[in-house]
Amino acid sequence: MPLVTIDVIKDVFTATQKKELIVRVTEAMIEVEGENMRPVTWVRINEFESGDWAIGGKTLRTSDVHALAAGKAA
Repeated sequence: MPLVTIDVIKDVFTATQKKELIVRVTEAMIEVEGENMRPVTWVRINEFESGDWAIGGKTLRTSDVHALAAGKAA
């Protein structure tokens, strides 16, 4: 019974985008493990508050991720 956890910063992804992540990750798992495992394939999204995430000691905020997605330096 696979459990896939996706960690994201809060307010980076819309509800629609999170649903799409769940659908696509589920489908990727089913491609590997087989259709019979669909009922027991779990995908969950954990959201962390802006500023509660850091890379290399540098705090990452929601606005930083939006800037990166727009092709701007964070």
